[in-house]
Amino acid sequence: MNECYYDKRMDFFYNKTKTDTADEWTGPQLIGVLCFGTFFCLFIFISNSLVIAAVVKNKRFHFPFYYLLANLAAADFFAGIAYVFLMFNTGPVSKTLTVNRWFLRQGLLDTSLTASLVNLLVIAVERHMSIMRMKIHSNLTKKRVTFLIISIWAIAIFMGAVPTLGWNCLCDITVCSSLAPIYSRSYLVFWSVLNLVVFFIMVVVYIRIYMYVQRKTNVLSSHTSGSISRRRTPVKLMKTVMTVLGAFVVCWTPGLVVLLLDGLNCTDCGIQNVKRWFLLLALLNSVMNPIIYSYKDDEMWATMKRMICCSSEDKSQERRSSRIPSTVLCRSTDISGHYIEDGIIQGTICGKGDLGDKGNS
Repeated sequence: MNECYYDKRMDFFYNKTKTDTADEWTGPQLIGVLCFGTFFCLFIFISNSLVIAAVVKNKRFHFPFYYLLANLAAADFFAGIAYVFLMFNTGPVSKTLTVNRWFLRQGLLDTSLTASLVNLLVIAVERHMSIMRMKIHSNLTKKRVTFLIISIWAIAIFMGAVPTLGWNCLCDITVCSSLAPIYSRSYLVFWSVLNLVVFFIMVVVYIRIYMYVQRKTNVLSSHTSGSISRRRTPVKLMKTVMTVLGAFVVCWTPGLVVLLLDGLNCTDCGIQNVKRWFLLLALLNSVMNPIIYSYKDDEMWATMKRMICCSSEDKSQERRSSRIPSTVLCRSTDISGHYIEDGIIQGTICGKGDLGDKGNS
């Protein structure tokens, strides 16, 4: 029967697995990392708080997509908290941690990253459902959106707690990984492959959306004179999709590949030299999400600017914008593209008086 080491400190496992804890990160290097990380976290907290506040404040955002967007911002906000906890429990401090504290450190990271990833997947599916039905917003009710949000966090918390619940190497040191010295290598393979599969699904969903919109554009162009904005629509959509997918690929894939290599026990891959940089790169996604999913939406950006500037004209601007609902509703309010903004399906969507979605608010 194998001996279990629940009462050991992390230095025991780091020594057993010969894991580098970055003891050289002291003095100026440590100060630089803490300053950089602090700036990162402040931006994450402020920007994502603004996104959540904008969705709550602006009644035109009371639709399923924006509820999910606010939840994504909440997941990124949580990622900032996880990163703050990591900053003060890494490097030379890692060896002094108890097993439970180390599990908490990694569990917070796994929970936050999983919440962001699953939320992005749900948003992609929601956009797919809406666009395929020629609608600006999906038919999801508030109850269903609430259920989805609860499910997202339940999955994220469960994934973050799986190693603590037993999928670890505390009772079998021979299967410990080098990047996470009390995580089983089999768990790292499972976690990284699962996330890469979700990424692949997202790619397929967005490619399907793009192909559908492009096909719709060609059909409408053959029956209409075709304005310049219509001709620009496929290009705009491609830019949006490439921004979303490009950010995810750059920020997530390197870290997932490193975890996969560690899980496969690749001793000659030099993963110790790049692990901390790929972790920062993955967390950078929490910085980029408010920009990608909010700044591209003019109405969201305008709402955030009004909150930042505390403009005295806030109420008058709300009244003026409310007088032109057709313009607002026919502009892009999703992450999947700008084809609605440019009138690619003006006759199908904007021509409907009720837009088929007001009942979801």
